[in-house]
Amino acid sequence: MIAAAAPYPEIDTHIHYGADLTKVEGKRMSSTADVFFKATLVGVGGTIVLDLYALIMSRALGVPATNWAMVGRWFGNMAHGQFVQVAMSEAAPFKGELAIGWIAHYAIGICYGLLLLALCGKVWLERPTLLPPMILAWVLLVAPYLIMMPGMGMGIAGSRTPKPNITRLKSVMGHSVFGLGMYATGRLLASYWPTPA
Repeated sequence: MIAAAAPYPEIDTHIHYGADLTKVEGKRMSSTADVFFKATLVGVGGTIVLDLYALIMSRALGVPATNWAMVGRWFGNMAHGQFVQVAMSEAAPFKGELAIGWIAHYAIGICYGLLLLALCGKVWLERPTLLPPMILAWVLLVAPYLIMMPGMGMGIAGSRTPKPNITRLKSVMGHSVFGLGMYATGRLLASYWPTPA
């Protein structure tokens, strides 16, 4: 006598297929989240290295560090429609301007890290190389030269500062250190937290 087949065997197959598909989608979402989080860390790491460089230059050589309260004041006054200041010292103080300045500083760094990911893809996170973050950091000098400096009353590329060439050189050095910091952070992440394929 032939035993009867189990009723509706295909239901079990569909259940397993659905479970496998859910696992695959879950892994894909987790991988995507990891990639974006690592790109964020690359931007934060580059900013931390930049801040350490600024601290060393200030303590060792007396080079004035960026006054983030003034940056925060500039951003704060944008809420009142004031995007360009004649001189930041004459701009109206803004509540919490120091905190705003620091938050903006790190937010910009994170945006640069995400931009690096957008341009180079996750392959850079898997095998970081020096040139991409350096080129990005140098190209993005247009931001301080054409946006931040004119907006804060320093003129295009610091043309209204007492020593414009020194101002420009400081920006080049700062962005170069930031690029190195992004590269170093990428290398650390690739070594200790490999990006899943």
